[in-house]
Amino acid sequence: MIIGILRENATEKRVAILPGEVPVLLKMGIEVLVEHGAGDRAYTDDTSYRTAGAQTVDRNEVIAKSEMLLSVNPPLEDDIDTFREGQVLCCVLSPVENSKWLETIRLKGLTVLALDLIPRTSRAQSMDILSSMATVSGYKAVLEAASLLPRFFPMFMSAAGTIKPAKVLILGAGVAGLQAVAIARKLGAVVEVFDVRSAVKEEVKSLGAKFVEVEGAREDAAAGGYAVEQTGEFGRKQQELIQQRAIATDVVIATAKIPGRKAPVLVVKETVKSMRPGSVIVDLAASSGGNCELTENGKNIVVNGVNIIGKTDYASEMPTDASKMFGCNVINLLKIMVDKGGNLKLNMEDDIVNGTTAVFGKEYISQRIKLMLDIK
Repeated sequence: MIIGILRENATEKRVAILPGEVPVLLKMGIEVLVEHGAGDRAYTDDTSYRTAGAQTVDRNEVIAKSEMLLSVNPPLEDDIDTFREGQVLCCVLSPVENSKWLETIRLKGLTVLALDLIPRTSRAQSMDILSSMATVSGYKAVLEAASLLPRFFPMFMSAAGTIKPAKVLILGAGVAGLQAVAIARKLGAVVEVFDVRSAVKEEVKSLGAKFVEVEGAREDAAAGGYAVEQTGEFGRKQQELIQQRAIATDVVIATAKIPGRKAPVLVVKETVKSMRPGSVIVDLAASSGGNCELTENGKNIVVNGVNIIGKTDYASEMPTDASKMFGCNVINLLKIMVDKGGNLKLNMEDDIVNGTTAVFGKEYISQRIKLMLDIK
């Protein structure tokens, strides 16, 4: 099998596979083609890929010769006419946002492996790209907040007096939230965490943060570890408690998302108006509407002296390590899909393969994608 690595669009700095992972693919019997300049923005040149055993060619040749195309984001719409029936695209799909693109691809007879649909099970942990990229986001979000906050994160005691530690409120204790907890604590902040899933309480406490619990949360074991939508009554209780905590907080890191749905609004505009000037909100749910009512996706705005950062592409700002993690996750996925002869074998009886396959044979496969796109 020939796998092609595509260069990303102008705003994406990551690359799906770095040269360090190429020898692993070669040992699996896979030939690797890399589009010229694919790794440039991740500080990796074509020579490094060739030294690792890959071929570097132009985009048209990568698409024409490859049985599978790897990319971080879905390939450009301009490429669709150059794809052929039976070809496999492997990327982070964002199915709701790219539903029209996916439908066009389905009708054309291509297979799409959606890396953001990989089931969150113990067996799939080494393939979980969302968790890997969320680790980067949680780390970078706290660092950006610390750089913008006009106060120290840690407590300082000196001849000039005592500086109290910053207070950080984290909404959502998924991978990004827990990473944010760890970094904020390392920087010396006092940290509180909200999450509707009681199962994460011990993890939060083990990192040295306080878990703030709202009674009456609805949980669903079938959600695969993700949060689910809550009742209106619970939402009101939650907002009241968050407002109380946010007013006394220096930094809010918002990470709460519901797959395929608009992000829950947890910080309303009245809360922002009551926060201290100079406070910072970093909203990692900005692309799906934001946890803060005033968030604007892709923008940094100031409201009543409060900095609100609507950002979801932090992983692209750390392209070297983010690309390495991404590539390792992809290779672990390929190991269960490629036979000893280097041929792709999609076993739809395998829960990981079935869950990751968005479309195959002009049919929607993944149950999660059917739910997200309301496909009967």
